[in-house]
Amino acid sequence: MIQGLPASIEWRRDTAQVPYRHALDDMTARNAAIAEGVADELVWLLEHPPVYTAGTSAAADELLDPRFEVVEAGRGGRYTYHGPGQRVGYVLLDLKRRARDVRGFVHAMEGWVISTLADFGVESWRSAGRVGIWTRDIDGREAKIGAIGVRIRRWVTMHGFSVNLNPDLSHFGGIVPCGIEEFGVTSLARLGHEVDMPTWDAALLARAPEFLAALERPCPQE
Repeated sequence: MIQGLPASIEWRRDTAQVPYRHALDDMTARNAAIAEGVADELVWLLEHPPVYTAGTSAAADELLDPRFEVVEAGRGGRYTYHGPGQRVGYVLLDLKRRARDVRGFVHAMEGWVISTLADFGVESWRSAGRVGIWTRDIDGREAKIGAIGVRIRRWVTMHGFSVNLNPDLSHFGGIVPCGIEEFGVTSLARLGHEVDMPTWDAALLARAPEFLAALERPCPQE
């Protein structure tokens, strides 16, 4: 339990890298247990060794160079890279206890990341038709700084988001990230903000009450 956050949710922070397949197995089991009412909800912050994950819409021609393990993730979306220097957040919440609004859940999670990035002086935004969190790169072009991918089973969420703190951006070159060829990826470090994981986690968790409150109401119309 973390002070100021609901005791009904487990807030887990791993400092060692967790292999993606292990995390996926744990997350799948926890999702089922939450749905059965025999486990607490979970927000899990972690880091993976290099891996490419394929969502349910992944296209074979978007896997350009499978230099790392490729795992079928079962979430929505296309190909995504995870690796060192990237903070991943898996969010396993029971929407039956909230607004039962899948779009609202995604919107609230995006807002959570956007607000946290703003705390480090990075302006970011949603972009219609392009999943993820976007910002202005050092060359002035839009670039992705965070990815979003979710799955809902029996109204319990799984998967979540990732934010590029200081990953090796060349690793993204093995895929077309999220199927979007015309835009690149960036990181806090590339934008001149050196943020370690404990500092990021603290800022993210400080914003968690706002995120949870947003789940109590339907998604706003845009």
